[in-house]
Amino acid sequence: MIMAYPIFFHVSFVCVPLFIILIIFSTIEVVNGGFSVKLIRKNSSNATHILDIVQSPLHSNRVNHVIEMSFGTPPTKYYGIIDTGSDLIWTQCVPCTFCFPQEYPYFDPQKSSTYTSVYCQEDECNQLRGNFKRCSGQDQCNYAYSYGDNSITEGLLALDTITLDSSTGGVIPLQQIIFGCGHHNEGTLSGKMMGIVGLGRGPLSLISQIGPSFGGRRFSHCLVPYYTDFLIPSVMSFGSGSEVVGDGVVSTPLITKEFTPFYYVTLQGISVGDTYLSFDSSSKGNIFIDSGSTLTYLPQKFHQQLFDEVKKQVPMDPITDDPQIGNRLCYRRQTNLQEPIITTHFEGADIQLTPIQTFYQGKDGVFCFGFESIDSNLGIYGNYAQTDYLIGFDLEREVVSFKATDCTKYLS
Repeated sequence: MIMAYPIFFHVSFVCVPLFIILIIFSTIEVVNGGFSVKLIRKNSSNATHILDIVQSPLHSNRVNHVIEMSFGTPPTKYYGIIDTGSDLIWTQCVPCTFCFPQEYPYFDPQKSSTYTSVYCQEDECNQLRGNFKRCSGQDQCNYAYSYGDNSITEGLLALDTITLDSSTGGVIPLQQIIFGCGHHNEGTLSGKMMGIVGLGRGPLSLISQIGPSFGGRRFSHCLVPYYTDFLIPSVMSFGSGSEVVGDGVVSTPLITKEFTPFYYVTLQGISVGDTYLSFDSSSKGNIFIDSGSTLTYLPQKFHQQLFDEVKKQVPMDPITDDPQIGNRLCYRRQTNLQEPIITTHFEGADIQLTPIQTFYQGKDGVFCFGFESIDSNLGIYGNYAQTDYLIGFDLEREVVSFKATDCTKYLS
């Protein structure tokens, strides 16, 4: 579960387009057959560029989904966990006093000609909320983030170029992106993972920084099932062209709450087969959509109702004699489970989920229910339940849209 809290509390884009609108607040130039966009933050919400769709590949690493892009000049490859539950973009940097292992070299700011430090008195530093902000003796802007799984990142806030792909195969270097250069990082990240790409509603998230220059603060992703090979990608799209449209699209309103980066929506109930279980929807925004959380978490009482109904409808005996499983609802795999169909009833949007989206492989030969309880009245809609849906987050219209899609075949 990736949700950022202040560590102080220790709690988580080649073809030339037909025309380009140039706005005084940003500049654009052709670079290496692609486009380079310099984002100037002052009044940047007025900046619009009509370009090819900004997008980059997405991969599954079984528990999270990582976006493939590049950092710095010259570009160095970067894989970051996409996290709609936080807003900071960060990568591991040298010197690294404490870092988790990764397959690619750590990012070296001294080797990037476009790296720029951020200082405490500058506007970029002031976009860090509350106790996320720290200031060093050299007056450089320090940050400290902690996440729901107890992962942490500490380092220097900085500016550099991030390069994404385009829908026509070109590249788009995005200049002066605010990011965290992590020098002390701990947690469960490893392998190809090199950091986190915050996609929440906060000012430092990737969509908040680049959206106004590409047709608005909107993006969409199509998450492949957790067991999909890393070499089978899907895509993530940003700005104009990322809208989820067509037959079968359902949408639910986003609920805004102050001082949080989360995408709150209202869950009205969940059906297991034909059995409907009502959820307390008297309070709007009772659950948020979190791509950084693997499982879906529900308040204890409601979760118990769901647990009991699923157990009743699965035509198999659950495992009760394995201490490693504990209280989880798990079964020994004999055949591919086809039922039950679980439907999440959001306000205005019913989302049908098959066992591929609601069960996961806990260990060899065992699969477990992907919904857990949480000691809170606020639920978390995790990434297992989001797989094989094209999901669009539109902060201009304040809606989230869903379209059932085979994400292993979704490449544009």
